[in-house]
Amino acid sequence: MPPLALTLDLDDTLWPVWPAIERAEAQLHAWLRRHAPATAGRFDTAGLRALRDEVARTHPHWAHDLSAIRLESLRRALALAGDDVGLAQPAFETFLSWRHRVEIYDDVVPALERLAARFPLVALTNGNADLQIIGLDRWFRGVVSARSFGVGKPHAAIFMEACRRAGAQPAQVLHVGDDPCLDVRGALDAGLQAAWMARPDIHAETDGAPDGTHHVVRHLGELADRLGA
Repeated sequence: MPPLALTLDLDDTLWPVWPAIERAEAQLHAWLRRHAPATAGRFDTAGLRALRDEVARTHPHWAHDLSAIRLESLRRALALAGDDVGLAQPAFETFLSWRHRVEIYDDVVPALERLAARFPLVALTNGNADLQIIGLDRWFRGVVSARSFGVGKPHAAIFMEACRRAGAQPAQVLHVGDDPCLDVRGALDAGLQAAWMARPDIHAETDGAPDGTHHVVRHLGELADRLGA
């Protein structure tokens, strides 16, 4: 059936996330060189990322909260280097500020205008991006984040909450996302319709869509065309 509402992933769907993460990590390291030189000397950018990955592995109960993982990794880095662990919070805030300086894909704003004029839109993300800071919140009825909800995609519960916010039953909701497992398979298993956003800079090929995928598109404008928005 035609969807009555849409839920949209954010990272790598509305903007490429890794360029923003890499800039944020570089600015974080520059901040540490000024305020915690022992930590900056002991851990380069790759070392800080490895420590963050270690925290993620050893704290699986934080899988839904990327901010908690990053903050704890900074506390560990500061402690291991003998710097003030109280610097972890301002260090993290520096990272988060730069993490929000994303480069939105050119098709996104025109497509959101078209889609929001026809459908309720709800953002559904495992990340820690803030749509208000980025400047896209005007087109969304709400945001459901793994951090605030307590579990992330592909858990069915977070899809159900997004449908509730959108005001439609799961079968009436089309979820749009870049990850074939977390977004597409997760949405289908939860009873939603699913569109795979296979942007060329993220997915060179489009032959990996899970069985039952309703749409495979290269940009958001293409999806708006298909939905008659």
